Amino acid sequence: MSLTKEAGIALRQSYARLAPRLAAQVGRYAHARQFKRMRKALRQLKGYAGRIRRDLRRHLQDITEGGLRDKVLEALWLVGRLLQQTPKSKDKIYSLHEPEVDCISKGKARVRYEFGTKVSLATTLDEGFVVGARSFPGNPYDGHTLAPALEQVAILTDQMPALAVVDRGYRGHGVNSTKVLISGMRRGLTPLLARLLKRRSAIEPEIGHMKTDGRLARCPLKGRIGDAVFAVLCACGHNIRKILAHLRIFWTLFMCLLGAVTGRQTHRQHSAMHT
Repeated sequence: MSLTKEAGIALRQSYARLAPRLAAQVGRYAHARQFKRMRKALRQLKGYAGRIRRDLRRHLQDITEGGLRDKVLEALWLVGRLLQQTPKSKDKIYSLHEPEVDCISKGKARVRYEFGTKVSLATTLDEGFVVGARSFPGNPYDGHTLAPALEQVAILTDQMPALAVVDRGYRGHGVNSTKVLISGMRRGLTPLLARLLKRRSAIEPEIGHMKTDGRLARCPLKGRIGDAVFAVLCACGHNIRKILAHLRIFWTLFMCLLGAVTGRQTHRQHSAMHT
């Protein structure tokens, strides 16, 4: 609709009022498990999109500006792909304004799927500082992302990690340069390695803080390059917040110590005056 207004094209019918109302009704039907009504509403919604697409194609000769014409052609191509795709199609489009979005299966009852780009995070075992953040478009298998993630850590820290502790999704990673501990393994564990393996769960709250406090859950930057840059920026902001938290603790301890020393000196002065 914004492209038609920018090009000055008057459509026969814009469905600006009917389409959002019908899209909301589709969600209600799905929530109520009334799938027959949901499919009927989806067909009607696809009919609206097809009519607008055909109407806009008839007005292509009226658009003379090159840049605007390219935007309209790209939008028509994306809508055409959206109307032709089926549930079993590959490289499906989930968002018109961000076609690179992937459907990531979470396997949780509350949130079965997430739509976005997969991000791999590497933190230190003790302090939880982020030493690697890399986006992986295309929703690859977790085990195939371990080698590139360790490579980024080696580039940023100038040394290859000697130990990596990961969850069970990284089985079959194929990494030989670093010793990898997978959550749930028991064979060949020393007491020290078993204690380090328990530290793997410490990355979960770090990821939660980055999603909520660092806004990692919603990327405002465009395209795959924007996803990669935003992941690194969120990691930098997370480290800065942790450094500031440590500084606040040190400052509080310093002020308490200074107050105690000042109080002792004042007490000694008063004792000397009384004697």
